[in-house]
Amino acid sequence: MNMQLAPAPLVTDHRRRLILFFFLMISMFMAMLDNQIVSTALPTIVGEFGHLERFGWIGSAYLLSLSAVMPVYGKLGDLFGRKYVMMAAIALFTFGSAVCGLAVSMNTLIAARVLQGLGGGGIMVSIFAVNADLFEPRERARYQSYSSLTLMASSAIGPVLGGMMSDLFGWRSIFLVNVPIGFVVLVGLALMLPYRKPQRRPKIDYAGAILLALTTTSIVMTADGSELFGSLVSPLSLAIVGFGIVCAVAWIFVERRAPEPIVPLTLFRNPVFSLLLVISVMSGGIAIGMVNYFALFLQTTTGLSPSQAGLLFVLLTTGLVCGSLSAGRIISITGRYKPFAIASFSCSAIAFALISQVHAGTPIALIGAILALHGIGIGLAQQVPVIGVQNAAPPRDVGAATGSVTLSRMGGASIAISIYGAIIASQLSNAGQSIPGVANIKELTPKMLAALPEASRHAVADAYAAAFSPLFMTSCAIALIGLLAAVILKPVQLPRSESEAANSAAAAEAAE
Repeated sequence: MNMQLAPAPLVTDHRRRLILFFFLMISMFMAMLDNQIVSTALPTIVGEFGHLERFGWIGSAYLLSLSAVMPVYGKLGDLFGRKYVMMAAIALFTFGSAVCGLAVSMNTLIAARVLQGLGGGGIMVSIFAVNADLFEPRERARYQSYSSLTLMASSAIGPVLGGMMSDLFGWRSIFLVNVPIGFVVLVGLALMLPYRKPQRRPKIDYAGAILLALTTTSIVMTADGSELFGSLVSPLSLAIVGFGIVCAVAWIFVERRAPEPIVPLTLFRNPVFSLLLVISVMSGGIAIGMVNYFALFLQTTTGLSPSQAGLLFVLLTTGLVCGSLSAGRIISITGRYKPFAIASFSCSAIAFALISQVHAGTPIALIGAILALHGIGIGLAQQVPVIGVQNAAPPRDVGAATGSVTLSRMGGASIAISIYGAIIASQLSNAGQSIPGVANIKELTPKMLAALPEASRHAVADAYAAAFSPLFMTSCAIALIGLLAAVILKPVQLPRSESEAANSAAAAEAAE
């Protein structure tokens, strides 16, 4: 069988590549961390600035702008070269962080979060695209697993780190700390990352970029509709849905005629690309989207304190690390990634089916084992969508394909979070009214819960366990959709590098 050969990496010196990869991981950690780190500092910020009605926009403004520009940055990297596009994204993110830290009002902070997101979206996409330039496909599988670990680690520790820094140094520190880190990363990339100039003349698809940004923004705002507008079916939410559909149809019409479309529609002719987008959406929903709900579940149904619940997360993280590192190494050896997508969603579907049956009083060890199984499932396929689309797309469209899959993961997380929130809210709407000492079960904090009588605590735990059961079954259904897409996926083998092919040929000749 003739094996396709991969182009030579951008940097041949292994030590230099590792240093560059380290800078990339710092950038990714910053960008993803700022999606979570602000959550625990929000009450303090609202206490200083007021305007509780704009509370939700502090997080949503970042997610909206980050999601809207992801595909645009991918295409800009294809057209102008990834080095300077990524450096521009880091500079914008760093400047936005400085403005956040110096904000004088709620409106200033929300505007600065938009700036941060405009840079953060470019960082998220450019990192995976630069990895494609630095590493050959099979070697890339191993390093993408490290990228995925960084992605999940930032999501898991963000709320804890945000609360700690806010208590010790004030809420502004969670933004200002990005400024010196961003400057160091910029200098490192400027000195060490070579510039690979694209061979084609840039033609920017302005209309496609604007329409895609509006479509993405509409999706994210619709997903956050219950928080931003009070209901998913409010008139404003429905108006945004209609506007998003119009923008999506117009975007397809424009992209079919654009000489350099933001996301080439020809990519969707490859069923591998389309299925990997589905896998990415579902993965985002059950991985990133579940982080905060696991924390809530543990604290309300088991009686664990926030710090104890955080320790239990170590089991999930350990499973994720084991799954991701093992998958990365095996994919780099075999070149096969489909089996890991199947195994990943199978583990997560089983884990969600099991945890949906958990009730108050279930042994902590059993819950920990289920979390570890889900962590292994997440880790096994974290890098699969990115590796797969980068291999399926032509070299000229790697950035656009990477942007699409990164956006789909974040979109899946946003939509899933909204669905999960709606399920919990509806399930708890009538709960707690007959529990002594509980006026509104939704407003119970861990400290308030611990102060309740034993019978009341047990009743609250039962109420939350019953509310989480349909949520976890919904997550199980999402995992099964991902599993179906993984089963249908074509069994592709990643190409070998030129050096590996030469060594294999030499070995074959010597054997003869």
